[in-house]
Amino acid sequence: MNRDQIAELEKHVLIPTYDRLPILAVRGEGCYIYDEAGKKYLDFLGGLAVNALGYNHPEIMAALRDGSETLLHVSNLLYHPYQAPLAEKLTRLSGMDRAFFANSGTEAVDGAIKLVRAWGRKQAAPGPFERFEVLALENSFHGRTFGALSATWPKKYREPFEPLPPGVRFVRSNDPEHLRQSFTPNVAAVLLEVIQGEGGVNELGANFLKTAAELCHTHGALLICDEIQCGVGRTGRFFAFTKFDLQPDIVLVAKPLAAGLPLAAILAREEVAQAFSPGMHGTTFGGGPLQCRLALKVLEILGSPGFLPRVSEVGAYFRQELEKLRADLPVIQEVRGDGLMVAAELAVPGKVVVRQALEAGLLLNCTQEKVLRFLPPLIIEKQHVDEAIGILRPVLAALEPAAAMKGVNA
Repeated sequence: MNRDQIAELEKHVLIPTYDRLPILAVRGEGCYIYDEAGKKYLDFLGGLAVNALGYNHPEIMAALRDGSETLLHVSNLLYHPYQAPLAEKLTRLSGMDRAFFANSGTEAVDGAIKLVRAWGRKQAAPGPFERFEVLALENSFHGRTFGALSATWPKKYREPFEPLPPGVRFVRSNDPEHLRQSFTPNVAAVLLEVIQGEGGVNELGANFLKTAAELCHTHGALLICDEIQCGVGRTGRFFAFTKFDLQPDIVLVAKPLAAGLPLAAILAREEVAQAFSPGMHGTTFGGGPLQCRLALKVLEILGSPGFLPRVSEVGAYFRQELEKLRADLPVIQEVRGDGLMVAAELAVPGKVVVRQALEAGLLLNCTQEKVLRFLPPLIIEKQHVDEAIGILRPVLAALEPAAAMKGVNA
């Protein structure tokens, strides 16, 4: 079936939750994805940060073939050879002590909220207060299940499903004083993304993060770092929080962990992890043998000599080239990001840019209406950056100048 036939069929059989881009992806190689006509697209979306090693990576494919010839699933009622070694590696890299494996980032957030509730119940002193509240940040995105959605800021995601589970309050991002004012004896945790991904690739400030850590320590609350999008090598470090010398109590990872298969992890300090006991939380598929085997290979590749420093180098080059574009084109208002988590904020809506770039062979997306978000495979080289900039320049230059200047002067 061709793209038009697939699109027509989807209109009748799928619940309409996605506004798809008009390509039918059939294969990928390295940093490129190909449609049914053989046209190739430079992928600077990376499966929404999932395809960190691109497509058809030889070591991943070898591990996938081996895994498929042995065990696909055994359930968490049995041991298998890969889950504990993966937990050991992730906890060592993050500074945590224990791991729980789930299927997706939103499940990890839900599980973390449950863990906070269980921990808070054990910590609550006698009296009228119960430690159950979570402070999340304005502009945050933590997922779409009920628990995770309650900690996701944009009203467009939350309002259609209210009332949501209680217990989450929102704090202004990068406002230390508002964070201080929001702490009460009920607060059990602060949940944050060091770099807000869906929120527009906004990095939290060092002072705000230091304040959050100090308040958690002073009040005996937990600091949760959601590294689902910004973690696992995306910033040129295994974890984005290490840039700020933070010591979180819970770390959440997902997206690129198993090279495209569903896998997420809740990583926690020993004292916090002990709030769960057998039967209090679980999963059917989380931490299966094939996913864990692939995740071990992903971490091995990311940890190979020079890999992460090259992510930082190419990311800095990409931001530099975008800054050159900004100097020439007033439609670009700001360039920001870290490593290969990069954004260009426009003066005008960016949806048309996404469509026109796609037609020219570049895949990216737009968030927060005007923010072009780039989450390319971590294996890209400077030549791929040059190719992307070469596509973006005429697309952005063709935007209506008056509209661009109006946005700049607004």
